[in-house]
Amino acid sequence: MRERISLLVASVLCFGSLASADIYDVTVNTSSISGTAGSLDFNFNPGPFGTQSASLQLLNFMSNGTLAGGPTLTGDVAVTMPATLTFDNGTGFNDYFEGFTFGTTLSFDASLYGPALSAPDGVSTSGSTFAFSMFSDAAGTVPTLTTDTTDGFAFTVGVNLDGTTTVTNFSSQTAVAPVTTSTPEPGSSALLITGLSLLWLLRRRQQRKATE
Repeated sequence: MRERISLLVASVLCFGSLASADIYDVTVNTSSISGTAGSLDFNFNPGPFGTQSASLQLLNFMSNGTLAGGPTLTGDVAVTMPATLTFDNGTGFNDYFEGFTFGTTLSFDASLYGPALSAPDGVSTSGSTFAFSMFSDAAGTVPTLTTDTTDGFAFTVGVNLDGTTTVTNFSSQTAVAPVTTSTPEPGSSALLITGLSLLWLLRRRQQRKATE
């Protein structure tokens, strides 16, 4: 019985350690366009070929600017700002677009997780990409605070085939800093708690036998 519990504990803790997320803290100095009635765009899309499953959450959105009107959602996107946004790469184009009157700053956390990060399959031939854009017009046609005049991206985070992530920053006003590269993804915390509970149970049994 003891051996079976030990094996189960090891399996649970191992699985929990594999379920990880890459989290980036994003802060944008928008003081140069404060008062501009523009827009924000977030998208998370798979590559053109075989792409392993991955997800994205945008958390802790804060700004002294103002969201304007309702969002336009395309593809696999759930919830609306400023609450947590959740994307997956199950469809070809997954996008959240909303009007925004800029203040002097905005910030959010971007958490990428899923099998493509925790357990790369070695078979997929395309990764996925998260992109954030800001525009100085409500229609989303005039990029601002970026040197990327083609796509209008302030920055992107690419999920690579080996499970790592790569940031490309096109905006000197945008700071993108990694928070951690080994944080349990949603759902894996329960596995960790289960593993710790089993360890506690095993320890209690050993103590009981020692006093008998």
